[in-house]
Amino acid sequence: MNKKSWFLFTFYTLLFLFYPGNSYYINIFAYNRGLFEKKEEKINIKIKPVPYLKNPYYLPETTAKGIYVVDLDSFTPIYEKNSKEKFIPASTTKIITALVAYDIYKPNQIITVKKTISEGQLMNLQIGEKISVENLLYGILIHSANDAAYVLAQNYGYEKFIDLMNKKAKELKMIRTHFIDPSGLEENNQYTTPFDLVLAGKELLKNPYLAKIVSIKEITISDVDFKYFHHLTNINKLLGEIAGLGGLKTGYTENAGENLISYYKNNNHQFIIVVLKSENRFADTANIINWIKENVDYININI
Repeated sequence: MNKKSWFLFTFYTLLFLFYPGNSYYINIFAYNRGLFEKKEEKINIKIKPVPYLKNPYYLPETTAKGIYVVDLDSFTPIYEKNSKEKFIPASTTKIITALVAYDIYKPNQIITVKKTISEGQLMNLQIGEKISVENLLYGILIHSANDAAYVLAQNYGYEKFIDLMNKKAKELKMIRTHFIDPSGLEENNQYTTPFDLVLAGKELLKNPYLAKIVSIKEITISDVDFKYFHHLTNINKLLGEIAGLGGLKTGYTENAGENLISYYKNNNHQFIIVVLKSENRFADTANIINWIKENVDYININI
C-alpha cells in the first residue's frame, strides 16, 4: 500500500468512526459518559478507640522509680514516670533472650548441657542433661531460670548470642538499651528503660508461642530421658490472682530493685504495664490495674 492509499484508508476510517451521526461509537460516547468519568472513591479509615483519663488529676499510688503504661491497640501511653530514664533490667532481659532463642533454634531441638551457672534463680540443670529448647524457654519465661538462659546462649556461642540480643534490641528501636549477658545478672553497662521494655513486651506478645508460655503459672518438665525433672513456678504472684493478667516477666536484683512487665486485658482492651526499681512491684501493678479500671475510658474518632 502506497502513501496515498494509506492516507485515504486512514481518513475514511476516522470519518466513519467519528462522523456525527447516529453511529455505534457516537452512542457510546454520547450516552454512556459514566464509563469515562473518574468515579469518586470512598475512603473508609478505621481508627481504633483512643483512651483518655476521666480524671487526669487522679494517679495510681506507686513506689516504682520508672513506669510506662500503654494501651496496646492504639499504642497510646496512659501513664508514665521517667519512661526514658535508664534502669537495670535484671531478669526482664530474658524477654530478649527468649526472642533471640526463638529466632535461632527450633522448639524441639535438643541441647546437651555442657556448662552451667549456679547464681540466682535456677531450674537446676545438670551437666550432661539433654533437654529441649522448648523446656529451656519454659525455664527462662516461667521460672526466670538463669542457668537456662546461660545454656541457650552458651550452646550457640556466648558472645555471638549477646551480639544477637543487642541486634534484636536495635531492630525493635530499643535505643536506650544494652545487654551484656542473657540472664540479667550483670549490672555494669547493662541497662534499659520503661519505654524500651514496652517495645520488648509488645514483640513477645506478637508471638503466640511465647505469649502462651508467659501466661503459665506452673509446670513440671523433664529432660528427654526422663531422668531429671524440673518443677517451674511463675514468680509473678499476680498471675492467677488478677482476672485479665496474662504474664509477662519479672526481674529483681538488689541494685535493680523489683521489676515487672505485665500484660493486662480489660473490656476488650489490652495494656502493657512496666514498673522498674519498685519497692513492691506487685502492689504497684495491682494499683495501676485498679486505676485503669476506674479512670481510663475510650473515645471513638470518626473520619
